[in-house]
Amino acid sequence: MKQALPQETLDKVLQEMGIENISRTTIRQCAMIGSQLEEISGEPFSHLEFGVPGIPACPIGIEAQKKALDEGKCSIYPSVQGLPELKKNASRFVKAFIDVDINPKGIVPTVGSMQGSLTCILECSQLQPGKDTILYICPGFSAHGRQPDILGIKNEIFDIYEYRAEKLRDKLESYFKQGNVAAVLYSNPNNPAWICLTEEELQIIGELATQYDVIVLEDMAYLCMDFRKDMSVPFEPPFQSTVARYTDNYVMLLSASKIFSYAGERIGMVCIGDKLYRREYPALKEKWGIASFGDNFILNYLYINTSGAAHTAQYAFSAMLEASVDGRYNFVKELREYGQRAYLSREIFERNGFHLVYDRDMEQTIGDGFFYTVGYKDMQNRELLEALFRCGVVAIPLNTTGSGQCGIRVCVSRLLSEADFQRLEEHLKLFVNLVNS
Repeated sequence: MKQALPQETLDKVLQEMGIENISRTTIRQCAMIGSQLEEISGEPFSHLEFGVPGIPACPIGIEAQKKALDEGKCSIYPSVQGLPELKKNASRFVKAFIDVDINPKGIVPTVGSMQGSLTCILECSQLQPGKDTILYICPGFSAHGRQPDILGIKNEIFDIYEYRAEKLRDKLESYFKQGNVAAVLYSNPNNPAWICLTEEELQIIGELATQYDVIVLEDMAYLCMDFRKDMSVPFEPPFQSTVARYTDNYVMLLSASKIFSYAGERIGMVCIGDKLYRREYPALKEKWGIASFGDNFILNYLYINTSGAAHTAQYAFSAMLEASVDGRYNFVKELREYGQRAYLSREIFERNGFHLVYDRDMEQTIGDGFFYTVGYKDMQNRELLEALFRCGVVAIPLNTTGSGQCGIRVCVSRLLSEADFQRLEEHLKLFVNLVNS
């Protein structure tokens, strides 16, 4: 790409798509804008917008799913509770890599963790009169934040940028003490910032969740991907950090999409803590005739939603979990490639004057992983995004993730070759010339 696209070209594309402000676009809209501009320019762009796997799918899952297909499993409805072997292997997996004991009964396959979060949000909002609001610790996955809007459920957000460590306690308590928060959701490691909550912060969340009777929805889509420590050996520390050590009010959301690069089959699972699973709520009894949180999740909310996750994908997930626990497949080793891509691309951004936005986990610099966030000087989101698109860089703005900071999310999954990194360098140099001319 020799020169930046004219502003008029970008404006025309946005107008045709009915977009008034590029900094308020969804991930899918950003991708569509990038594709249109790519076609107009005739040049390949640097695609940093989509959080899609950039590593081949785990072959163990593929073979297990093929076998299930050959055996005719696709003609049989799956049990909404999940395959018994999947539930058993998932329970072992949680123990092996998170060091938490969960009864297989409380582990339920879902159509990706997206369905898991949607269903949890719906149920949590109907457990107790007056507790009708979902709180998000942001930044976060933008689609999570839109789920309560689609369901017509109240929600609140706050940006954790200024509230790390003990400051988090006062901030969370300011919401919890109002009495209307049913559940709090966050991702750890974080999408998009890649910050990782410390044990101190998780303890704060857990203690307050117990004190104020709030359910914690913990999104672990990027399980064991804090590569600053080696969590690859099953049943040996260090383990994935979790709020489950500090409260009984928790649901973990896990997914095969990133840890096994099995995104296309849309298979994930919810892991409901044993005490929460058994807990009885009068409102559920009155509404559904069943008082238990876990039984209602499965037999009412999940069944009515999709009546179960795809049958053969469950066999794939089960096989991958089993192989990981048995030491036959080191999924963490496979994922370290993302850390290397992040390291190389961050160097390119920093050489061209960009800075990390969410840059630290307390005393530590954030690790290199699937995502990170960058800004440029004091440029606001709209100005920054427009200039980047004109120079061949497709990304999403931080404000769409619930962040109050200026910058973009960088996903490294589509930086696959040396040519991709060279192209990114060229595009950023073009950007620097554009904004400083």
